[in-house]
Amino acid sequence: MSTTETAIASAEAHSAHNYHPLPVVVASAEGAWMTDVEGRRYLDLLAGYSALNFGHGNRRLIDAAKAQLDRVTLTSRAFHHDRFADFCTELAALCGMETVLPMNTGAEAVETAVKTARKWGYRVKGVPDGMAKIIVASDNFHGRTTTIVSFSTDPEARADFGPYTPGFEIVPYGDLTAMREAMTENTVAVLIEPIQGEAGVLVPPAGYLPGVRELTRERNVLFIADEIQSGLGRTGKTFALDHEGVVPDMYVLGKALGGGVVPVSAVVSSADVLGVFRPGEHGSTFGGNPLACAVALEVIAMLRTGEHQQRAAELGDHLHRELGLLTGGGAVESVRGRGLWAGVDIAPALGTGREISEKLMEQGVLVKDTHGSTIRIAPPLVISKEDLDWGLDRLRAVLSA
Repeated sequence: MSTTETAIASAEAHSAHNYHPLPVVVASAEGAWMTDVEGRRYLDLLAGYSALNFGHGNRRLIDAAKAQLDRVTLTSRAFHHDRFADFCTELAALCGMETVLPMNTGAEAVETAVKTARKWGYRVKGVPDGMAKIIVASDNFHGRTTTIVSFSTDPEARADFGPYTPGFEIVPYGDLTAMREAMTENTVAVLIEPIQGEAGVLVPPAGYLPGVRELTRERNVLFIADEIQSGLGRTGKTFALDHEGVVPDMYVLGKALGGGVVPVSAVVSSADVLGVFRPGEHGSTFGGNPLACAVALEVIAMLRTGEHQQRAAELGDHLHRELGLLTGGGAVESVRGRGLWAGVDIAPALGTGREISEKLMEQGVLVKDTHGSTIRIAPPLVISKEDLDWGLDRLRAVLSA
């Protein structure tokens, strides 16, 4: 067997089959390129589902991590450390908020947001104990914990993991009327993705997000924005909500916040909302650790300049123009997205999204499928226009073969 086949066979023998990776074994990476164990190079057009917004091996982030590795990596939250205050201060400022509650993974941050909303509902809004409701959208993806899959509408994510956690109302994504009708005096929050990534990079109708903001403010309900994939530069602005001038009550962040180096996530909100927690009511051994804070601080500094957001906007316009030219010829049914983020619906006659992804892999381009015949394109924001065009040329070749 080849080196690749041997590595995959060993992984198959000793790991749970919770993922179905493409048959490529990456050994090194830099910028927008990855190299496998055979020495073959691939253009990364997935960027770790936006965790690698700043590219593989970004020198600023690696240097920040290396410097912190020589000092202290973990204290637990039993003690203070000298990077924590700066991290919370700078992230709150980036978000235009006051208070930060750091965790590690995106799913942990969503769980934290759910707990925050419920506690706020009981302590501040006056909802009877055990009666709090949170409205979510169909086709959502917020993680894979038992609570989160309880309000998923994806059978693969949900099946066989019951009994499910109550307290959630599911309404169609983009339907403001349905959301309004679902609200009661016990509704404490609306939790939505400003753009639904796993569902195929679905952008809601114009006016929907401002409408959610107006409705939640009117009904004294928290607006929680899951910007784990859509935030931190991906769409051409710091947050996807910025495109419509909307500020939520709470941001849920992750992925790119750790720069593809360490897992970092956070809930960011007002002091009034996050102030409902008292010591001992929520926490994480690794949440807000020194290494995570050091890397995230560098990410925040890079975002403050606006250059990555501008690059995503400019290259994103180019990406969507080129992808738009593929529609109407029978190969591509539709294209959606914003910034350097696109969902491309391939005509089923050409193959499934998985089959198209495998053909692109053979051409030296890595993407990932979702929901049948859709492929997602989300390159690192540092990708060059020349490399992006090279990848798009490979896509055209695969679709015309």
